[in-house]
Amino acid sequence: MVNRENLVNRPAVLMLRALGLGDFLTGVPAYRALRAAHPEHETVLAAPSALAPLARLCGAIDRLLPTGELAPIEWAGPPPDVGVDLHGNGPASHELVAATGARTLMVYASEAAPHEKGPWWDDDEHEVSRWCRLLEWWDIPADPRDLLLDPPDVPAPAEGAVVVHPGAAGGSRRWPADRYAAVARALTDMGERVVVTGSGRERPLAHEVAERAGLSADAVLAGRTGLAELAALVSRARLVVSNDTGMAHLGFAYARPSVTLYGPVSPALWGPPPGEPQHAVLWHGAGGRPGDAWGAVPDPRLLRITVEEVVDAARRVLPQPT
Repeated sequence: MVNRENLVNRPAVLMLRALGLGDFLTGVPAYRALRAAHPEHETVLAAPSALAPLARLCGAIDRLLPTGELAPIEWAGPPPDVGVDLHGNGPASHELVAATGARTLMVYASEAAPHEKGPWWDDDEHEVSRWCRLLEWWDIPADPRDLLLDPPDVPAPAEGAVVVHPGAAGGSRRWPADRYAAVARALTDMGERVVVTGSGRERPLAHEVAERAGLSADAVLAGRTGLAELAALVSRARLVVSNDTGMAHLGFAYARPSVTLYGPVSPALWGPPPGEPQHAVLWHGAGGRPGDAWGAVPDPRLLRITVEEVVDAARRVLPQPT
């Protein structure tokens, strides 16, 4: 992000995406498309302040304006030229963007907002493609494959490690700890250095996985890394093994070999970019509507994934020694 003092009196493009890590990363192609379409404007992302380290790495955001999910946007100064709702499909988020006085509003129409000027929302669309299509309706070309981040300028906590990430915000997306431990043990037996990541709240889960796998306490990085350090870790990782959560998308953002476990939500909606063989996707679902991504217990489709499947997928995508 650039020095705000250099942006005084420049017109602005405001983008609302006040959600989590995975949501932020799936919006990167849209941020870049808006920057390319408005090169003389200041591009402002209304999002949680915790995402600022990654906002600096996508090359499309001049300023992060801290805000919470569906919280008022504290906009100051002249109204933005363009306001873009990259958050949702109804009045709850549309009105937050409109309240800034934006001269042009780019939003989805839907059953909740049938009279909006914009394309119609599609529940069955991949999250990355969805926001690209919104912009294309406004004649702004957007490439859904434009997902890669610059590496952060900080050291990796563990260079060339296999990253195992057993957590997720919803219990329905958390594969059992004993199975993650079995995978971590198998990868260690293959000669890999394994580290276990997570948030501060997930530190007990990470320790459980490490202890069951026979890893030392030093292998537990959960709660010990900021977002920039986590990005550095992933950007230099040999492999990322995770649930369907933000860590998976960080692996996609650095094109690292990955194994991602899906349960209530199909990878057709939240999976990696197609045609990239370094990303292995495991899912035992079929079509139909998604399950509850925020449920309390592991989704039955997630529980159908076996330890052997995950280890086999890891062997397939791990880079071979040269």
